[in-house]
Amino acid sequence: MPKVTVRYTQFFTETMERMREDGLLLVTAGRDNVPNVMTIGWGTIGSIWGRPVFMVLVRPSRYSYTRLEETGDFTVNVPPRELAAAVSYCGNVSGRDHDKFQEMKLTPAPSRQVRPPIIEQCLIHYECRTLHRNDVVPASLPQSVLDEYYPHGDFHRLYIGEIVAAYADEDAAKRLARGQGPPPGLVGLKM
Repeated sequence: MPKVTVRYTQFFTETMERMREDGLLLVTAGRDNVPNVMTIGWGTIGSIWGRPVFMVLVRPSRYSYTRLEETGDFTVNVPPRELAAAVSYCGNVSGRDHDKFQEMKLTPAPSRQVRPPIIEQCLIHYECRTLHRNDVVPASLPQSVLDEYYPHGDFHRLYIGEIVAAYADEDAAKRLARGQGPPPGLVGLKM
């Protein structure tokens, strides 16, 4: 399926829905250019400093964190519902110990402007270059958030990535329409 350039906001609703349903796939590549994929369930698209951005959160304990710190580039890939099992798997095993691309039969494809690849089977792709990173400040969070999401103190780092390219499969809107593919579900996803 040919990939066509899209406005970075064109699939905002669909991207946020897929993130809430199963998660999105974040791809990083370290200095060695070996890609790693992880599932993200927190993030958003917006505009900061007059630039289109995708903000993602990654914990320092994650393998992707080290790789993201090395290069600063990442891709965010919106999977179709039929990849729900792969999305769940990528959120539950570490790239330190597993080649998730091979194990889940995901195809890395060259990106247009950043080092990490996209995932060919995904429907929408955002290529990002880190503009800013900032650690979550525990003292600024409500106690309920600390209790629910940080009981072990593994606080996220927020990455604000400038979207330098956005593109999608020609039939992405149709394939992401409600009722297409298996029912959504957040299956054992670790944030």
